[in-house]
Amino acid sequence: MMTHPVLIFVLTGKGTLVNVLRYMLIFVPLAFLAEFYFPNPLLVFALSCVALIPLAGLLGEATEELAIHTGPQIGGLLNATLGNAAELIITIVALREGKIELVKASITGSILGNLLLILGLSLLLGGIRHGIQKFDRNLTGVAATMMMLSVVGMMIPTLFELLREVQSGVVDVFNTDVRDPALDALSLGVAAILIVLYILSLIFSFQKPERGIGAPTGVDDPSAEIEHHQAKWSVPVALGILTISTIAIVFLSEFLVGAVEPVVEQLGVSELFLGVILIPLVGNVAEHIVGVQVAMKNKMDLSLSISLGSSMQIALFVAPLLVFISLLFGNEMTLYFSLFEVAALTLAVLCAVQVSVDGESNWLEGAQLLAVYLIVGLGFFYVVTPGAHGG
Repeated sequence: MMTHPVLIFVLTGKGTLVNVLRYMLIFVPLAFLAEFYFPNPLLVFALSCVALIPLAGLLGEATEELAIHTGPQIGGLLNATLGNAAELIITIVALREGKIELVKASITGSILGNLLLILGLSLLLGGIRHGIQKFDRNLTGVAATMMMLSVVGMMIPTLFELLREVQSGVVDVFNTDVRDPALDALSLGVAAILIVLYILSLIFSFQKPERGIGAPTGVDDPSAEIEHHQAKWSVPVALGILTISTIAIVFLSEFLVGAVEPVVEQLGVSELFLGVILIPLVGNVAEHIVGVQVAMKNKMDLSLSISLGSSMQIALFVAPLLVFISLLFGNEMTLYFSLFEVAALTLAVLCAVQVSVDGESNWLEGAQLLAVYLIVGLGFFYVVTPGAHGG
C-alpha cells in the first residue's frame, strides 16, 4: 500500500528518472500559457496531461520526505493516505464539474492499468532479463483477497440497480448517473465498509509488516538500503513543495477537465475511453515506471507492492472517499458502474491473481496480462455509450 518508499529508493539511485521529471516541469508554465493565451482544447489537454506527470512525482517525493522526518508509523500513514493524491485531486475537480462518468471511468482505468498494464510490463521485462522470478506469495495472497473484496463492493451496487431497472422495465447498462435514493444509501453504506476494511488492512500491515502489502519482503530485500536513506529536504521545504505541487495540480486538473468535452468531439472517442485509458496514466506514470524498473532489478516484491498496493488504495480508499466527497457538491456519486466496467474489473483481478499467487513469474505471464489489457482497451474504444461521438 505504501509505495513511495520504493519510489525514493529508485530515484536516489542513478537519478535518471528524477532528472527527466525535473525537466518535464517546463510543461507546467506552458500549460498555463496555452490555457490563457492559446485556448486550443486539444493543446491545453495535451500540455496539462504532460505537466501533471512531474507534479505527481514531486507530490509523491515531498510526501516521502515528510514520511522520513515523521518516522515509520506516521510516515506509513502519510503514504497510505496520500499515495494517490494527484489522482484524487483530478477526480475531485471532475466531480465538482459534474463529470461523474469520467470519474468512474478513471477509477476503473486506474485499477485496470495497475493490474494489467504495469504488472504485465513488470513481469514481461523482468522475466526477459532474469528468467523465472520469485516473490513472497503471502504478499500476493493478502492483496488478491483485498482486490476481490473491492470488486464485490462495486459489483453489488451495480447488480442492485440493474435489477431495479429490470423491474421497472427500463434498462440502460451504460448510463450510471441515475437518481435512486436506495442506490445512494447502498453506495454510502458500501463505501463506509470499504474504507473501514482499508483501515483494518493498514493496521494489519503495521502489526505484521512481513505479511502486509506495503513492506519490502522476500526475494532480494532492499529494506536496508531504504532504511539508510536520509531526507534531502527539511520539513518546511517538503511542506512548501507539497503545497505548491497540490495547488498547481488543482489548476492543471481544471484545465484538463474543462478540455475533455471539446477533445472528445475533436478526436471522435468516447469520454469513457478517455477516462479509462488516458487520464489514469497521468497521475501515476512516474510510479508506474518505477514498478517496471524494480522488476528489471529482480526486486519483484517491490514491483508487486506498487501495482497491487496502488490498485488496493484506489478501490478501497479513493473510490469510496469520492462517494462521500461528492455529497459536498450536491450531485452524489454512487458505486454503480457500467456492466462493462464491472466485468472488465472482475476479469482483470482474476487474471492478476492467477499469475501471481504461485510465488513466481515469467515473461510469458507478463505478455498474457498485456494482451488482456489490449483486449479490454479495444473493448472500451469500440463500445458505444450515451453521448459518445465516435469509437
